[in-house]
Amino acid sequence: MDRFANPYRPGAGTPPPALIGRDDLIGGFEFALRRALDCRPGKSYLTVGLRGVGKTVLLNRFVGVATTTGMQVGFVESTEGGDFRGLLSIRLRKILLELDARPVRDAAKRLVGRALSVLKSFTLHLPGGFALSLEASPLAGHADSGQLAEDLTDVMVAVGEAASECGSGVLLAVDEIQYLSKEELAALVSAIHRTTQLDLPLVLVGAGLPQLPGLVGDAKSYAERLFEFHEVGSLSASEAAEAIVLPARDREVEFEPAAIGRIVAESQGYPYFLQEWGFHVWNGSPASPVTDDDVRAVREGVITALDDNFFRVRMDRLTPMERKYLRAMAELGPGSHRSGDIAAELGVRTESVAPRRSELISKGMIYSPAHGDTAFTVPLFDEFLRRSMPDY
Repeated sequence: MDRFANPYRPGAGTPPPALIGRDDLIGGFEFALRRALDCRPGKSYLTVGLRGVGKTVLLNRFVGVATTTGMQVGFVESTEGGDFRGLLSIRLRKILLELDARPVRDAAKRLVGRALSVLKSFTLHLPGGFALSLEASPLAGHADSGQLAEDLTDVMVAVGEAASECGSGVLLAVDEIQYLSKEELAALVSAIHRTTQLDLPLVLVGAGLPQLPGLVGDAKSYAERLFEFHEVGSLSASEAAEAIVLPARDREVEFEPAAIGRIVAESQGYPYFLQEWGFHVWNGSPASPVTDDDVRAVREGVITALDDNFFRVRMDRLTPMERKYLRAMAELGPGSHRSGDIAAELGVRTESVAPRRSELISKGMIYSPAHGDTAFTVPLFDEFLRRSMPDY
């Protein structure tokens, strides 16, 4: 078939041709935004899930919803050891300058100017010599204490007040939020808590790995009352079938039932894997309808593509001992496993590999679904490890 017309799009955060199974979540988020714009903010949203389930795609859809409802948006992708404070300051500066450019009342102009001065004070105390170009003078006594939680709260309140007076609101979208330090996460939660108490139109939406609820709870005890945690997982069999069939049907291509069933089974309904399978099956099929034999014929190519582009890039960040720990997990099969069982598979005491486990959690490779349990953050990673490391 025509490769140029291929509708499937495997990629990191790449929007699929059909976003299936997330309508209720998107609709609920739009309702929450409209309430926030009416100065009746409720709980902010945090979506959690394994790699490849479409968290970033959802986050970008939320950003699109916010834009259409008239909100200002600041999007930040956090990274291990990254400069979250600096990136956040850059996004807030842009928001405030956009508000300042609006034809608004003098009172709104004054509050925007004040927020810029508070932001200036905040940036003067950032680590690493960070400098942000702002014509505003720092506002003494605001965001200059050196205490991140206090200072970030000052900034967010000032930004929320300015947006409200301008008849707008602010959505702060943070991807990979689990990479924030405990201090940064606690400060962010505190700031959102205060803006919600003051009925300011400021909403936080974040996306992160399954350990995120625990991290947020550890950062602030009241966090569970401040956020809605939405777990995003694999699609049901019928939803996964729609994700394959609908984009092809738009291009007058059909799939035989057996072909659909095999793709759904092989991908286990994970959105990224569905796109990879759809992409290769389309390119490898001679014509419509796509048959089960067409799907079988590309299986080796799909597995190779997943190994090279999805799984192996995560292995490259690990030490040999960390890889060995993960391989021992894989030997125990899919699902979560007790830390003691993993240590036994390695032939060592549990305490001796505890630091290794902690480092793998911090790198986002594994998480703890329950005390003493360990699971992969990447679906089907156990199968990849058994393929790539037959001996360990």
